[in-house]
Amino acid sequence: MENLIHVTDAEFQEKVLDSDLPVVVDFWAPWCGPCRMIAPVLEEVAKENEGKVVIAKVNTDENPEWAMNFGVQGIPTLLFISGGEVREQQVGAGPAPVLKSRVDAFLDESGVREGVIENGNGKVQ
Repeated sequence: MENLIHVTDAEFQEKVLDSDLPVVVDFWAPWCGPCRMIAPVLEEVAKENEGKVVIAKVNTDENPEWAMNFGVQGIPTLLFISGGEVREQQVGAGPAPVLKSRVDAFLDESGVREGVIENGNGKVQ
């Protein structure tokens, strides 16, 4: 499975909320300068964490439904989702090292180690 994906409103439930892997959702738009600034950082995070996390990009101009459902009022907004639940949110762009650290912390909290996920019973999925 590719871990940098573009998601439509129709696919959001399946690709994000039902994902076996933790997901970082990037609500963005093509006209948004800060969105364009963090895009290469997210691409790098996706490559560095292949098999551990999914980066899901949602163009809010074309797919506004889930942005509205989550109360997104500014972009870029990143939602850190694990087990179908929002664990953390970041609004606005930030420096690459800070964003990478947030993703690393999110993966630690989500139980991702060495490319596998530990479920609540201590078993590896």
